[in-house]
Amino acid sequence: MQVGNNTVNEALIADVVSEVLKRLDQSRPASPVALSPVNISTDVSTAAGSHGIFSSVDDAVRAAAAAQRQLMDTSVEARGRAVECIRRVMRRDKEELGRIEFEETKLGKLAHKFEKLELAAGVPGLEMLKTEATSGDHGLTVTEFAPYGVIGVVTPVTHSVPTLGCNAIMMIAAGNALVCNPHPSGAKCAVEATRRFNRELHGEIGIDNLVCVIENPTIESATALFKHPGTPMLCATGGPGVAHAALTAGKRAVVAGPGNPPVVVDETADIEKAASGIIAGAAYDNNLLCIGEKEVFVVETVAEPLLGAMERSGGHRLSKDEIDRLAQKVVYKDEESGHWIARKEFVGKDPQVLAEVIGLRIGPDVQILFGLTDESNPLLPCEQMMPVLPMVMARNVDDAIRLAVKYEHGFKHTAVMWSRNVENLTRMGKAANTTLYVKNGPSSAGLGVGGQGYGSFSIATPTGEGITSPLSFTRYRRCTMVDSLRIF
Repeated sequence: MQVGNNTVNEALIADVVSEVLKRLDQSRPASPVALSPVNISTDVSTAAGSHGIFSSVDDAVRAAAAAQRQLMDTSVEARGRAVECIRRVMRRDKEELGRIEFEETKLGKLAHKFEKLELAAGVPGLEMLKTEATSGDHGLTVTEFAPYGVIGVVTPVTHSVPTLGCNAIMMIAAGNALVCNPHPSGAKCAVEATRRFNRELHGEIGIDNLVCVIENPTIESATALFKHPGTPMLCATGGPGVAHAALTAGKRAVVAGPGNPPVVVDETADIEKAASGIIAGAAYDNNLLCIGEKEVFVVETVAEPLLGAMERSGGHRLSKDEIDRLAQKVVYKDEESGHWIARKEFVGKDPQVLAEVIGLRIGPDVQILFGLTDESNPLLPCEQMMPVLPMVMARNVDDAIRLAVKYEHGFKHTAVMWSRNVENLTRMGKAANTTLYVKNGPSSAGLGVGGQGYGSFSIATPTGEGITSPLSFTRYRRCTMVDSLRIF
């Protein structure tokens, strides 16, 4: 997708990246979490630029370009082994890498860091790159999938290593190398993962620097990566600022933007399944996933049964006064943009931490806070990334769908509905028009966890690729032989 002209507005990109880093840095917590020490390499050669670690964007792009040329000179079988190297590191080292990420970011739940690395290791690779051929009276045409070269990548603090590993599998499978400018609050874990990836790659296929990372990412390094002539393609995963910066860089961009996924529950839903599914999706990793359920609109005739079922499924019910008071404590309105934003000290925190903010003590088994409120509650429009679910009663299913579409904000990201009425499910799907639409399951089913299909940590809604795959990072190339090579 070509966006804009070929002259990059450097000032615009710098301003946008500055704004997004400022906003995303709200997720850096104020106090540390005590964990056992983890061995992070301080090898001098690593800091100097071997095994994919670089201080300069120019050096990183140069090294990645050399590695990509080597990859193109080797066999497809070797490329497959390269992909398996990335998978092997994520699976073998998931506990160490997960602990490193959790210790650095202080976000979410430690056990879910391990699971996300396992999920990322299972994303598709070479199996998706299948040659297409057509023969007829005028010869033979073959369509194959060529790489772009070096892809500039931006990863979020919420899933630093899983996003990097997921992208590495898909991009290398497609024949590319990558240079990553990670979020500053997730840079150390990205550096450590990159070092391990490259050591494994070099030992297996003799190529270093297929995955490169900027060791100390800054606004300037992000800007340089976006406009660098050696990165013909970008893949940016993050909020509105990151998306806008990538889209205005004047080059092919795969952009995974923000989401605020709504849930609709109608009067025909299996209430017990809906309750457990909503909590399973929204509480996962303390609601850090962009696909995670963020607000619920329930038809009033089944509101009380749903609330009761959610209490039985591991949630703690708040009164309207309590959830409204909580909202005033954990989100604030940005005066410049007018958007509601989560306060950094509460992003990804446990529900017990949130409950204490309003003077409540809840048990250690509580997975999420929830409660009925109305449209005045600022949690509804905010992609809060916290284990709290605001719920609103709707007059009927049409009213619930209308509210869901309103608070999804037109991101076209993810929507969920629980219903046994096919017509209602169809109406919701058409109205929301989201990239992921999950029916009668938790949001994670849309990524193949409990549902059919495969996963990805880059869901490209603004640019339309959807759940990214290796094909998302290729160029379609057609080779035609006229009047020859016919086999019939």
